[in-house]
Amino acid sequence: MRWTLQNPPEPKQIEALKSALNVDTITATLLLQRGIQTYEQARVFFRPDWSDLHDPFLMKDMDLAVARMERAIESGENILVFGDYDVDGTTAVALMSSYLKTRTTLVDTYIPDRYAEGYGISYQGIDYADDNDCSLIIALDCGIKSIDHVAYAAERNIDFIICDHHKPGAEIPKAVAVLNPKREDCTYPYDELCGCGVGFKLVQALAQQQGESVQELRPYLDLVATAIAADIVPMTDENRILAKLGLEVINSHPRPGIKAMTQNLKKKKLTITDVVFVIAPRINAAGRIKHGNEAVALLTEYDIDQAEFFASEIEKHNADRKELDQQITAEALLQIEQNQEQDKYTSVVYNPNWHKGVIGIVASRLTETYYRPTIVFTQSGDKLAASARSVKDFDLYQALEACSAHLEQFGGHMYAAGMTLLEENYEAFKEAFESEVQKTILPEMREPEIEVDLEINLDEITPKLFRILQQFEPFGPQNRTPVFLSRSLTDSGQAKKIGRDESHLRMFVKQNGSPAFGAVGFGLGEKLPLTENKQPFQAVYCIDENEFNGQVSLQLRIKDIKHEE
Repeated sequence: MRWTLQNPPEPKQIEALKSALNVDTITATLLLQRGIQTYEQARVFFRPDWSDLHDPFLMKDMDLAVARMERAIESGENILVFGDYDVDGTTAVALMSSYLKTRTTLVDTYIPDRYAEGYGISYQGIDYADDNDCSLIIALDCGIKSIDHVAYAAERNIDFIICDHHKPGAEIPKAVAVLNPKREDCTYPYDELCGCGVGFKLVQALAQQQGESVQELRPYLDLVATAIAADIVPMTDENRILAKLGLEVINSHPRPGIKAMTQNLKKKKLTITDVVFVIAPRINAAGRIKHGNEAVALLTEYDIDQAEFFASEIEKHNADRKELDQQITAEALLQIEQNQEQDKYTSVVYNPNWHKGVIGIVASRLTETYYRPTIVFTQSGDKLAASARSVKDFDLYQALEACSAHLEQFGGHMYAAGMTLLEENYEAFKEAFESEVQKTILPEMREPEIEVDLEINLDEITPKLFRILQQFEPFGPQNRTPVFLSRSLTDSGQAKKIGRDESHLRMFVKQNGSPAFGAVGFGLGEKLPLTENKQPFQAVYCIDENEFNGQVSLQLRIKDIKHEE
């Protein structure tokens, strides 16, 4: 693991922020590293308010979208709310449809079948709208490249409003309105919203047009926070405000569907981590194993007994997903070994029998093992479909663009993408992708990195500091849990391997006579020799709490250990 210690801010900046906020050097440094330089920016960071959200009408085409939706509601048109089958898409559909149902009864929803239709707007979905006399489709978390689909709908007198956040192509679909802050001609102040976030801005604009306050939309923010967490968008600006307000809803008045998924957790307060590892996988499991409609049904159900039934069904899907994930990951790792591809620049694997619903998770698992751009293919109809994952700072989307001659279609982000190709083009694509990555990836991108915020001494760790660090939540990209470095550490002599397979490490560490802190390193059992015989070592870690026999104490969650230099 490569440790990268951030450059400290200028001493003058640190002193100025310390004075303005009346905080210590550690807190001021962490805030400056997150781009917070003034009292007002700190106020928004620590105590975000509804008034800090941007005016939705600053987004290009928002006025057109609102006008078309108001006309549809007033004239009694049938509206179809269409969304992708993942967490971002299903939460967006749940949000938009449930809000519209407060204005009209003529609302239907449509989630494409992952296997029969694939990602994005489908011709089957448009035919469904046509068969059910829907004259307006609102597409969420998809559609930015659906030029032909929008034209197909127009031939049937069906209008489209697109709410997307994926990178646009050279041409924008000829929809009534295309809401996407990543459009080059859109001057919206923040372009990192997720799909559900863009949908929320449309709902906010509709409410604003009706003279409603944005605070009245509070009940929908549990959905928005879930999408932000699951889609791994930057936890900055508007995303952070919506996530923080949404977490308050999840912890106070969650919708029955979310309550049903979390009520067995033995925690007083759920964090964004719980959303990522408990709520999101279950919502995703519906679309992966069965159908995304089940997730929408759960998230829009207001009867708690019915919601608990839906949640129990989704729990079964999640158990199936875990089993498939483990099995396919093992098969994919074996394929890499059998093909003697351990030392390549990429991992590209294929099996026609792999379950399409879990290949994205498997791609992530392979990336954890080999730390390189990874693509997992399976059979999907008469083509091969794939999910791809990247490593830090490597632009996967750009690499796929360079190999697009071998692909039927592709789309996604810098770090995650999906694609299809004809089976006869698989080997040529695999070779081209390996060649492109080898040419463009930098040596440091091939080594896992731990970004370290700050070097501190153990005697600077206090309950007050921990309380301040808790206020940095919710954590996510560009606002990660603070990571610290301390040197000249020694173990008290009680270090040992723990866990069923002894893969974890438990210690009590000191530094130059400081009080001892309990420390745990998950997956670091093999590092035990570095701590023996009171030899000095250095560690990078986060600070968290440990509760044992009713006693709560601060502990270090060790991320890595190295010899003292």
